Amino acid sequence: MNNPMLKPQTTPYHHPQHLIPQIKTCKTLKQLKQLHAIFIKTNKTNDPTVSTELLKLSATSDFRDPVYALSLFDQMSQPNVFAWNTVIRALADSSSNADDALLMFCRMLSDGAVEPNGFTFPSVLKACWAVAGLGEGKQVHGLVVKLGFVDDEFVVSNLLRMYVMCGSTEDASVLFHRNVDGNGMVVGDRKRQEGNVVLCNVMIDGYVKIGKIDAARELFDKMVQRSVVSWNAMISGYAQNGFFMEAVDLFHRMMEMGDVLPNRVTLVSVLPAISRLGALELGKWVHLYAERNGVRIDEVLGSALVDMYAKCGSIEKATQVFERLSKTNVIAWNAIIGGLAMHGKAKDVLDCFSRMERSGVSPSDVTYIAILSACSHAGLVEKGRSIFNDMVSRVGLEPRIEHYGCMVDLLGRAGYLEEAKELITNMPIKSDDIIWKALLGACKMHKNVEIGRHAAEVLMKLAPHDSGAYVALSNLYASSGNWDGVAEVRLMMKELDIRKDPGCSWIEIDGVIHEFLVEDDSHPRAKEIHSMLKEISNKLSLVGHVQDTTQVLLNMDQKHKETLLHYHSEKIAVAFGLISTSPKTTLQIVKNLRICEDCHSSMKLISKVYERRIIIRDRKRFHHFDNGLCSCMDYW
Repeated sequence: MNNPMLKPQTTPYHHPQHLIPQIKTCKTLKQLKQLHAIFIKTNKTNDPTVSTELLKLSATSDFRDPVYALSLFDQMSQPNVFAWNTVIRALADSSSNADDALLMFCRMLSDGAVEPNGFTFPSVLKACWAVAGLGEGKQVHGLVVKLGFVDDEFVVSNLLRMYVMCGSTEDASVLFHRNVDGNGMVVGDRKRQEGNVVLCNVMIDGYVKIGKIDAARELFDKMVQRSVVSWNAMISGYAQNGFFMEAVDLFHRMMEMGDVLPNRVTLVSVLPAISRLGALELGKWVHLYAERNGVRIDEVLGSALVDMYAKCGSIEKATQVFERLSKTNVIAWNAIIGGLAMHGKAKDVLDCFSRMERSGVSPSDVTYIAILSACSHAGLVEKGRSIFNDMVSRVGLEPRIEHYGCMVDLLGRAGYLEEAKELITNMPIKSDDIIWKALLGACKMHKNVEIGRHAAEVLMKLAPHDSGAYVALSNLYASSGNWDGVAEVRLMMKELDIRKDPGCSWIEIDGVIHEFLVEDDSHPRAKEIHSMLKEISNKLSLVGHVQDTTQVLLNMDQKHKETLLHYHSEKIAVAFGLISTSPKTTLQIVKNLRICEDCHSSMKLISKVYERRIIIRDRKRFHHFDNGLCSCMDYW
């Protein structure tokens, strides 16, 4: 028992192995540098174990610094392939250092001490697409073939992603079909199936990023086996490309099939589409699904839920979700401030902004866009001017075109048209079509033909095929009774084949979204809807409502104008809501255009006569109609 060979062996405290836990406890770059300095003084950095661990933490931790990682690497006497891969990855992950990642790879090749392996190429290929280096990517592809990594699924998937991200769909397609069986059909053994699914996902994601949404869906439909990534890529692709109904339909299909369950990314992907459609019931279901299935509602999902509730008309629920978030970042604050602004709650916006600054979260340029928008919709001209100046002088943010657009809208709505025009003329960045549309809209509101015509002329040069400028100018002429001017603009539109976007409204009933166009009679319940529209018209007439036919900007007889007003899409949606829901039920409608003054005054009366709360989100903001009043106080 006294044999020393049987005693447990202990590692001396000064041995490098004892230093590893010290390195891993570092929480900041400053702590790591202090520890590094101690190791230099005690001559510990010459040990490969210590230097590798220092490099790993500086390159891959939350406080990583690729430049510092490179300096550590340069002090290593004989770096192994892991060290090379670590520093290349650190540089490739930083968009500003992607060029350095490629230079580091070249240095690795010329050094010749170690050869690249299967973990080297993914980072190098990522650097290639980060700098749009298709030529460099093709050279790396050649090296992949030369060194025998063409069967490495991880390397091949990153090669495919490189071609896709560099916009070379032809090369991507060749590589894809060379590696996937049956044009995307997943066959063969399990490992092969999983590899094919990954490649299909990369290809779908690539098609989505370059706007080839039909090609992405065609490939998605061919897949026999799909992962949650497949569904997420397709759902987010639809949402990002403006196909909101398709995104929601695909989400429904995913739930119906049930073989793949939604994860946090799925919910974050579908919520923007739900927001745009105003599908509150579906949004509530998504929220409930997350809570019941243990999906963590962090800042990202929480912000998406806040944004969804706000855009679906429930600013109260949006506020509730925000207040329950355990941690808030600038995105979450922007979601709630933007939501409050959209609902015309300017005072709450300013209060929330003060809370944000007190909490230590620095406002971003997006924050100020929301605040200035709130000031615009509330007519707070002086407050808006003050906030804009504060953003520049105190916070030091450089105003973007969106900030100038908010200021033009703020001044224009309040009637300061000359000041708004002067702001556009003198701003240090080039004006775009949106900012001139804001001025043109204000000119229509205040019937200023001279400035309006100038704004329209600029718009027609900036966006010659955008219907917005022509329609706005035509409406401006019509509102002042200049029917010759209207005819001239309409003729220009006809010659250029420019068509006005039709008015369209959506309403969600029992989880189903119903869409209505102007004078729409395609709905299965069209007869009942028309009957309700007549009833509404009769009841409004009894309480003294007279249709505002000046809102029909066409040269036609009075009777025809009244008929057109009668069948605006939001009125049809309200009529459908009245026949489809029980008394007292709130009706929520989304409209693609700005609500006209006649519909606005009608909605106020409908809310009183039928004792219904009606919430309408138009292109600009929310209107909450209740007991004959609107939340916008008739300033919108």
